[in-house]
Amino acid sequence: MGSEYLDPNVVKLANFRVCKVSSYTTELLEIQADNPTVHVLFVPGNPGVVSFYKEFVESLYGSLGGTASITAIGHIAHTKKNWEQGQLFSLQQQINHKVDFLSQELQETEVPIVLVGHSIGAYITMEMLKRKGDQVIYFIGLYPFIMVNPQSKKQANIAKVSRSSILSCLMSLMVASIGLLPKWLSQYIVVQYIGNSSWSTSAVETARGHLLKYHLFRNMLYMAMTEFKEFSQAPDWEFIRKNQRKMTFLFGDDDHWGPLQVYEEIAKQVPDMALMIEREGLSHSFCCTEAGSIWVARHVASLIKIQTSSSASAADDGKLSQIA
Repeated sequence: MGSEYLDPNVVKLANFRVCKVSSYTTELLEIQADNPTVHVLFVPGNPGVVSFYKEFVESLYGSLGGTASITAIGHIAHTKKNWEQGQLFSLQQQINHKVDFLSQELQETEVPIVLVGHSIGAYITMEMLKRKGDQVIYFIGLYPFIMVNPQSKKQANIAKVSRSSILSCLMSLMVASIGLLPKWLSQYIVVQYIGNSSWSTSAVETARGHLLKYHLFRNMLYMAMTEFKEFSQAPDWEFIRKNQRKMTFLFGDDDHWGPLQVYEEIAKQVPDMALMIEREGLSHSFCCTEAGSIWVARHVASLIKIQTSSSASAADDGKLSQIA
């Protein structure tokens, strides 16, 4: 987890939990603080496998000094077990699922809630902010996928495959067949064709144990298809302008899912919005390396500390004005 970078007094391991949200089996990673001042709800990208983010969640907890409870919620059917019997779930269904989780699990939370989303998770959490803005004080989008990148050949290829149910089934079958190979061989294929040599051992094992499942890979492609359909329309700039003080994005300097063209478009549409470009050489899949998990966790923690301190100051000012 990179605990050598953190105060040993605030290091905690994330706990894995399975619960029902709107009748769907849902996988969570959680760290409960003893006396939290904020609750961070994290939504992953696609694939929405929470195990990929274990090092990030633990690093974030440590970077916040143990003052925040953290929950990472996985996507429906993006699970090792085929809980939903092969049913396919769209982007909108995944958004509804996360909104339902807020209402079901965090409705009575007495501390402020911060939403953090990675890739398509940034779009999902932005939609959550629309529907549950009264519960949420801040939103952070990491390497956000919120618009189609017409210059990305990879996106074009994924869109082509995902639009065809036949190609999607064939691709999912091919990937699932790799999971039947000996562990050393399937692990080698994962490193060579899904990840890369910089991925941590835990990330490679998570990919090998989860992504090489027919039901999961098929759901990844189906969700991707609905993502591209959703992004045929422009972002809701009016909403972003109205809520820019509660929002921020972190972009990578070489990320085809959240390219700098999107950064520039947001800066053009919402000139005063807080935006940042990461130039540490990390990849879109930051959570798959120890260095990426630690750096992004520190960045997120610094943003949360600033936001919560300013929110607390505003609340104190309000109390003083009432007394006066």
